[in-house]
This record gives sequence, C-alpha cells and structure tokens, in this order.
Amino acid sequence: MNRRYQVVSLFSGAGGMDSGFSLSNAFRTIMANDIISPPASTFVKNFGGKVVFVEDLDRLSLEEEPTYVLGDVSLIDFKKLPIQADVLIGGPPCQDFSIVRGIEEERRGIHVERGKLYAQFVRALAELQPSMFVFENVPGLKSANNGTAYHTIVNDFAHLESVLGFEGDSGKDSSDVNGYYLVFSGIVDSASFGAPQRRRRLIIIGVRNDLLKGTSVKREIRQRVNYKLSGGHLLFSRFPLTPLEVFEGRVLPELQAQYHEVMSEYSELVGLDTERAKKWKKLVWDRLSFDIVRDYMDANSISLTSPEEIEKAFEEHERLLRTLAYYGRRIEDLQFPDGSNNILKESKNVLQRLQMIPPGENHEFVQGTPWEVSGRGISLIYRRLHPLKPSYTVVAYGGGGTWGYHYKRNRGKLTNRERARLQTFPDDFQFHGNQYEMRAQIGEAVPTVLALAIADTVQEVLGLL
Repeated sequence: MNRRYQVVSLFSGAGGMDSGFSLSNAFRTIMANDIISPPASTFVKNFGGKVVFVEDLDRLSLEEEPTYVLGDVSLIDFKKLPIQADVLIGGPPCQDFSIVRGIEEERRGIHVERGKLYAQFVRALAELQPSMFVFENVPGLKSANNGTAYHTIVNDFAHLESVLGFEGDSGKDSSDVNGYYLVFSGIVDSASFGAPQRRRRLIIIGVRNDLLKGTSVKREIRQRVNYKLSGGHLLFSRFPLTPLEVFEGRVLPELQAQYHEVMSEYSELVGLDTERAKKWKKLVWDRLSFDIVRDYMDANSISLTSPEEIEKAFEEHERLLRTLAYYGRRIEDLQFPDGSNNILKESKNVLQRLQMIPPGENHEFVQGTPWEVSGRGISLIYRRLHPLKPSYTVVAYGGGGTWGYHYKRNRGKLTNRERARLQTFPDDFQFHGNQYEMRAQIGEAVPTVLALAIADTVQEVLGLL
C-alpha cells in the first residue's frame, strides 16, 4: 500500500470531514482541534488517540494515534509542534457567513470575531506549510459583505507571505512562506456524491506554489479536480439517493411494498379544504402512480437517455449502500450503544399536527386549520422528508419544529441515527453526548460521502506532485 498522508484538521467537530478522509484509507489525521468538549470525545471514540488541552501542548509528542487539541485555536503555536502535515483541512464556524441569516446586516462575515476565525486557518497554513489544503464553508461566504469576505480569503491563501508578517519572533522570514495555487473554488452539492440530502458547501482546495512545476501542470490539475468535484462522472447528480433507501437499507426497486404503505397513509388528507391542500392534491397526489420507480423519476424530474440508465443508477445506489454498510440494515431494527437511534418524545399536539402534514410539506400545509403554527417564513418548520427525494439540509440547532421529521405518518422527529444516515456517517460511527449535543455534531458535519470524494481528489493530486 502507498504511504498514508498526514492530515491536520481544524474546527474538526465530531470529525465528519475526517471520516471521509479516513474511509479513503490514504490519510490519517495526526492532529485535530475544536473548542467544545463533546465533539472531542466523539472524535477520539471513533479515530482513537487522546484529548489534550491546548494549555498542555508543550508536552505534545507525535504518536501513531491522533491528538485532539481541545481549546481556542488561536492559542496553538503550529510552528512549535512536532508535526509534518501533508494536508490541512477545516471549516471555520460559518454562522456569520451563512445566507440562512438573511439580510446583509445579519451576516457580517469578516467584520466580526467569529468570521475572523478563518484567519486562524490561514495562520496554520502559513506555519505548517502542508502540500495541500481543503477549506470548506457555507455558500453564503461567496456573497457575504458583497463578496469582500470571499475575495479577501482567497487572496490570503494565494499570498500568505504578505498576510501575517513572519518577521521578528516568529522564526520565519516572509521568503520562507509559500502561498497556494487554488485548483478548485466552487459550490458543490453533497447529493451529487450520494448523500440523500441537498447540502451545498463551498469547497476551496489549494496546492503549495513551489510544488507546481509550470502552467501545463496547473492546468492539468485544475481540470482533473474540477471534473472530480463536479460529480458529473457519477449518476447521483441526476438519480439521487433517497431517504427511503438509506433508512431501509435497500435500493428502490426492492422497496415497492414499503413505499406503497408509506404513501397510502396520507389518503385521507386529500379532502382537506385549504388552498395548500388543494394544490398538493392536484400537483402531487393526483400524479402518484404508486409505482416506486415511476414516482421517483417524476418527483426528481428525471428523463432517461437510455433504458439501461436507470439500472446503472440503482447499481450505483447499491454500491454506495454497501460501502457505507447500510445495505440489508434497516435502521428501525437497530439499536446503538450511544442511544442515537432512540425515538424522542413528542407532545400530543405536535403529533396531531404532523399527522396532517404529508411528505415534502411543512407547517404551511396546516395554515387555516386548528393545527396552524407560526413558522416565520422558515420552510423547514415541521417539514417532513419525502421518501423519494433528497432531504432538505440537516441543521444543527433550532427551536420547535426544526429537528427534521420522518416521512412515515405515525412518526415525528427523526432519530439522531436517522439524521446521521442522511449525513452518510457509517453506522459504526458512535457519538458522545446527550441528544441535543449529538444533534449539533451531526448537523455541523460535512457529509462523509462528500468528504470521501474530496479525499480521493486530494490523493490524486498529491500523486501528481
């Protein structure tokens, strides 16, 4: 086997990105970091190693197992660590960049301290000087501060020598610091790589300038990376994996009976006398054939280019289900030692409300009825999964109605393990913490299949250097 590249992971959380890099078998994380304790415990439970408080870093020694540094990243002096990193990965907390926050004044980006955490990633890059880096964040980063935040960050990556001033007590002159050539900077959808969820992320990948030998090499690498991260070589971009498949552990043609049972439960909603219900009956219910493959194609607006295409797509689905060890493992039949598959209690009123909301719909479906609730214009409030369409984005935090809700009519909140499958965490990935801490760890993570695609791409580039 070829050498395993060494990874330093910042803003690591529970290790979603690290999970994908680990699954590739070409990388091992030698150091991770975050400031919150429960994700640190989750990380070492899955990747081994130990937790070290940032104040104790002077006694850190590089070992075979990873070290999780718990504490403020700004206190880490990377140049003093006994670490030789091949790749730096991470995504600084994104709340102030996210378009979810709404108006521009509410997402101030680099003008607030949380937004400035990206500068710690830049500092680590300058001091560690890995061969490559992977920076991930929310798509809203590209438009935050009218684009100023994004352009500032990518310029910093390219010109590290002029950013931090390495003269003086840093031990480095600016001439010792290489900037990075960006081989990819774009927004990718996790569903294009097999996540049963629409989750768009900004991914920026850089290669250290001194490792690139000319314009032709740069062009070749950029072309390869853009091809791999476009997802165009996979059928998932047109034939997405579905919540029904990852929950049942089978591909759609094997789930006809289950699909018919799920959808039949909502037949009585056809008679609801509200505008939203009438629209749903016309545009959704009346179009159902109750044939799972036909309804899947209709729900996802799929047109076949050849009769064999759908068969190849489901073969791709099955390969991924087997890779993730979901195949043949129905989630409702499983118990987990971390309690992540426990069904959380719902109030009687919430359950009655959800009984009136069909798959793919949200709280707006019951406006004008006794179950009406104020959703403040937020579409994810009491929104049910659709069994045949990728899930909406799994979120980490939020009050009533934001947890995520099952497509089965007799079910309310998703379990954390169901949410973990939407994020494509392997079932043997165990979480630490209470139900709300687990929710946060899962919702903040990069889906494993997207991280795996990125890791495979990084491995290919490293092989060319």
